[in-house]
Amino acid sequence: MLTPERHRKIIEVLGEKSVVTIQELVEATASSESTIRRDLSQLQKEKKLKRVHGGASLTHQKSEELSVIEKSDRNSLEKERIAQYACDLVETGDCIYLDAGTTTLKMIPHLKDRDITVVTNAISHLEALSEHNIKTYLIGGLVKSKTKALVGSSAIKSLSSYRFDKVFLGMNGIHIEAGFTTPDPEEAAVKELAISLSQKAFILADHTKFNETSFSKVAELSEAIIITNENDEDVIYDFQDKTEIKVVTP
Repeated sequence: MLTPERHRKIIEVLGEKSVVTIQELVEATASSESTIRRDLSQLQKEKKLKRVHGGASLTHQKSEELSVIEKSDRNSLEKERIAQYACDLVETGDCIYLDAGTTTLKMIPHLKDRDITVVTNAISHLEALSEHNIKTYLIGGLVKSKTKALVGSSAIKSLSSYRFDKVFLGMNGIHIEAGFTTPDPEEAAVKELAISLSQKAFILADHTKFNETSFSKVAELSEAIIITNENDEDVIYDFQDKTEIKVVTP
């Protein structure tokens, strides 16, 4: 089967099932696994599908944003491991930025009584930061009702006053071509600025964020290090020449 015909067949099978395994595509096209893997990589670059563990799924543009409550229970154990790994990177005396995300929120207990300074745009983080005796500065701005993040021109102006050793950000989408993305342009602008103000930037992302895109671009992949539980060798291979990836093992 010629490559164009094989690609058409892959898209056809995906259209019928939404998610397919590599083995199913091998059987549908009478091709080898290595050929199918190359096909999936190419079709993903063309934004026709999303690579997932052991196969592929249809891709969807993400403009919807979930609330903090809606996101808090999703992949909770994975987020906890990612958060703990991130905290191990924080050193005594560091000035760090934590943005408004459920994984960054999980970092806070692991930073208890540390000699550090935290700047945040997350109203939802304040109680935990205070409870764990962490020196904290809250930037100003417009309050987003869904994520409890402070955004807008006042947030940009306020954030611009600081410089950071490290920033830790959540992200909705990580894509080989689109880079780091999030649904809201105003929140994207705050994340983008935080990255530019830091010596090192870290994106905390569980496996569901890979090969996803949202409405607003934050940064290129090369501008931040990814901390993730994603351990699919095919996915890591696709991204590792674009950025550094730290994989958290169970």
